[in-house]
Amino acid sequence: MHFSQPITSALLLVAAGLAQAASSWSFDEGSLLITAKKGSDTVKEKLNAKSPLSKPIALGSTDTLKVTFTAKDNGKGKRPHQAFVILKEQDSGLEAPFPLTLKENGKAVVQIPQKEIPVNLLLSDKPLKASIVIASFGSAMGFNAPAFDVEITTDPNVAPPQYEKPVRYGKKPEIHHTFRADPQSPPKVVSLIFALAVVATVPALFIGWLVLGANVNHLTKAIGAAPLSHATFFGSIVAMEFVFFMYYTSWNLFQVLPVIGVVSVVTILSGTKALGEVQSRRLAGER
Repeated sequence: MHFSQPITSALLLVAAGLAQAASSWSFDEGSLLITAKKGSDTVKEKLNAKSPLSKPIALGSTDTLKVTFTAKDNGKGKRPHQAFVILKEQDSGLEAPFPLTLKENGKAVVQIPQKEIPVNLLLSDKPLKASIVIASFGSAMGFNAPAFDVEITTDPNVAPPQYEKPVRYGKKPEIHHTFRADPQSPPKVVSLIFALAVVATVPALFIGWLVLGANVNHLTKAIGAAPLSHATFFGSIVAMEFVFFMYYTSWNLFQVLPVIGVVSVVTILSGTKALGEVQSRRLAGER
C-alpha cells in the first residue's frame, strides 16, 4: 500500500502534533537524604516519579531533609519554570511549598530543616504528605504527584512549639475610652497677680494719653456727633472683655464662639462709624 506525498506529509504533521501534545514533565535520578546536625547521613532513599515511598521518613528536630532529582521534559533533562516540594497536613489540608534550586540541565535540589517547617505542620499528629510539583511554560503537561511521607519527631527535652492564630478581621471586644479630666484653672494666687498687672496698666494708659496730648474736650463733640456709634463701639469692647472673663471662669469653647461672633459684628459696624467720625474731625484740622 502506497501513500501519496501530500498525505504522507499530513500524517507526519499530525504525528508530530500528537507527540508534542503528549509530552509532559517528570523527574529521574531522585533521592531523599536525611542529614543530622553533625553532618552524618541517617536515611537515604531513592525517589520514583511513578510511586511514592511505602514508609514515612522520620525528620528529627535537628535534622535536614534534602531532596534532589533531575527534571525532564519528555525524557530530556531540562530546566522547568518552577519546581517545588510541597508538605501537606492531612487533616486541615494546609500546605507549605519549598522551591528547588534549578540548573539548565534539570538538576534540582532543596534542603528543608525541621525548624523551617511552619508550626501548624509541626504540630500534626499524622505524617506530612510530600508532593513534587514541576511545571513550565509551553504545551508540556506539568507534574504533580506524591513522593513520600514525613513523620515529624520532636525533642522530648524541649518544649513543643506554640501555634498562635493569625489576627483576622472580625468582631472585637468593645473598647471603653477613658477621657482626660477637664483642664483646671491655675491657682488663684497666679490669677490675682496677672489681674493686678492688667489693672496696673490702666494708670499707665491715662499717663500716656496726657504725654501724647490727648484732648479730652473732644469727648463731648464725638458723643454729640455720633452718640450711638461711640456708645455701641465702647460697649462692644467691654462686652468682649466680659466674654473672655466668662470663658476663663465657667464657659466652654462652644458657648464662647457664638457670642464672640455676634460681638465682633457689632464691633466692626459701630467701630467703622465711630472711627469715621473721628477721622472727619481730624481732616477738619481739629486736634
